[in-house]
Amino acid sequence: MRACPINCIAVKQQFRTCSRITKDVNQMSRSYPCQSIVPGMLPNYDPNDNKAGMKILEDLTENVYQIQQRVLEEIITRNAHTEYLKGFLNGQSDKDLFKKKVPVVNYEDIKPYIERIANGDSSNIITAEPVTELLTSSGTSGGQPKMMPSTAEDLHRKTFFYNLLVPVMNQYVDGLDDGKGMYLLFVKPEIKTPSGLMARPVLTSYYKSSNFRNRPFNRFNVYTSPDETILCSDSKQSMYCQLLCGLVQRKEVLRVGAVFASAFLRAIKFLEDYWKELCSNIRTGHVSDWITDPSCRKVVSLILSKPNSELANLIEHECSNKSWEGIIKKLWPRTKYIEVIVTGSMAQYISTLEFYSGGLPLVSTMYASSECYFGINFKPLSKPSDVSYTLVPNVAYFEFLPVKKNHEDATQDVQCNGICEENCMEEETGKEDIETVDLVDVKLGHYYELVVTTFTGLYRYRVGDILMVTGFHNNAPQFRFVHRRNVVLSIDTDKTNEEDLLKAVTKAKLLLESLGFLLIEYTSYADTSSIPGHYVLFWEFTNKGGNDLPELDPKIMKQCCSTVEESLDSVYRRCRRKDNSIGPLEIRVVKHGTFDALMDFCVSQGSSVNQYKTPRCIKSAEAINILDSKVVGRFFSQNAPSWEPV
Repeated sequence: MRACPINCIAVKQQFRTCSRITKDVNQMSRSYPCQSIVPGMLPNYDPNDNKAGMKILEDLTENVYQIQQRVLEEIITRNAHTEYLKGFLNGQSDKDLFKKKVPVVNYEDIKPYIERIANGDSSNIITAEPVTELLTSSGTSGGQPKMMPSTAEDLHRKTFFYNLLVPVMNQYVDGLDDGKGMYLLFVKPEIKTPSGLMARPVLTSYYKSSNFRNRPFNRFNVYTSPDETILCSDSKQSMYCQLLCGLVQRKEVLRVGAVFASAFLRAIKFLEDYWKELCSNIRTGHVSDWITDPSCRKVVSLILSKPNSELANLIEHECSNKSWEGIIKKLWPRTKYIEVIVTGSMAQYISTLEFYSGGLPLVSTMYASSECYFGINFKPLSKPSDVSYTLVPNVAYFEFLPVKKNHEDATQDVQCNGICEENCMEEETGKEDIETVDLVDVKLGHYYELVVTTFTGLYRYRVGDILMVTGFHNNAPQFRFVHRRNVVLSIDTDKTNEEDLLKAVTKAKLLLESLGFLLIEYTSYADTSSIPGHYVLFWEFTNKGGNDLPELDPKIMKQCCSTVEESLDSVYRRCRRKDNSIGPLEIRVVKHGTFDALMDFCVSQGSSVNQYKTPRCIKSAEAINILDSKVVGRFFSQNAPSWEPV
């Protein structure tokens, strides 16, 4: 057994005293033995025991500095002799040397190591623990999903994290053990790499793991969806069966949700399209013949069990109304809240969710990514605009790169004034001299980019998320997710950056240049007014032969739409073709002078004429209205882009 080190002198956080630290650590040591927080830093407790869960969270957030130092020491000690770290540390397990010698990196820096593992090299080039799978990120590199290393132990870390969400929620909502959750969860396509390791999305990894499939009973977390329906690889059959199970068990449903807001709204759209057939299944007690997955068919038939005309008539009555406002509360009347992520790019769906919800709270419980699970929302019933996440200090070692708003003002950007938030931030530090801030040293109201060192082989890795410090829970900072660095468009799990959009537009405009058209300006926005949402590009042309713009050939413009889509990354193309979570891309051609009008508007809102650049993504409703008022042609992609798992 290793003792937990206490270094009172090194503690820097304001208002903390040595006597308080010693008291906190002694209390934590009595709460659970040190051996339970050293290997993997994961205390054991019964997830049905809310009091024990909250005690762990209080201990973790009281002792942030000590735990973060212990996490870093543990990671370095385990992995000092890996090829990657040995190149910087020469086998030494020194925390100060680690921060001095190991560089802050992005994915392109570590990509060669991960590709070597994918191609069959030993995983100990980056981590002493065997890499058991690769997690594909929604971010891309060279048009393909990024791959993050994962280990068997990391699944236990995720299970620990999920279990901590329950006691937090139970503090705010009573009686969650008196019913079920209708959570619509899905698996995505996966591939086998040359090494034999599977590469798949992080949630697919977890749902397919024994940690999920063989999870112990938790009375606060019972699902209406049988595992077989969640694990069905046919997304349409999976959706149909999960909704059918949720409708049959409607009287038991206390909460509904999906991982992302976009996925939950797709489920509502699916229900709009299939409610008559679902009612027919309930009325007859027979599952539709096109549900051919044998496991799904078997478990759903058991839940359906017998004809239920009364339930079918009730659902039919509610769904046949002209307006679906408040439909969630009507179909599932005991529902207490909707659990979906509505922060970041998902915030664009809040108004639509509110329309369907009937006044139910929208709850974002956690902040996570393929790289690591990060934080928990300690005030889950707060408004979506007020959601902050408390980083859990034992899951990874956290550092932060300070960022600031463009120009001098750290609270309001005078260049974009909310017209395009993603371009409002810039690093405070130069690329050659990046200095990070530790978790306990971040300052209230300041903006940072998250940097993580994980147990799975990522060292000082830039996640790309921009966060703002909003407060503290005990000694643990709380952060509001602001946006992804350099992402301009996102509908679902897609993340299109400015560079990729430029490349796609550049390819498409070549179709028109040979006809005498020149694309002189463009911008874009994510239109989520319908389900699924879609990308909209505003294009302004001029004519090489004169000022008058001849009539555009609809066939050529539709080809331009398709060319843009084919040129975007594989995550976008998968969402379009396989998941059907993004609609056909649209190009709206605007009158000559439209982008001058856009500039005039931006200047009227405080932008500098001298520093004005056309924003490549528009978020302001007023700016979109200006562009829409000058549209002379609208064209949509006619075919989904190509996509194959690679």
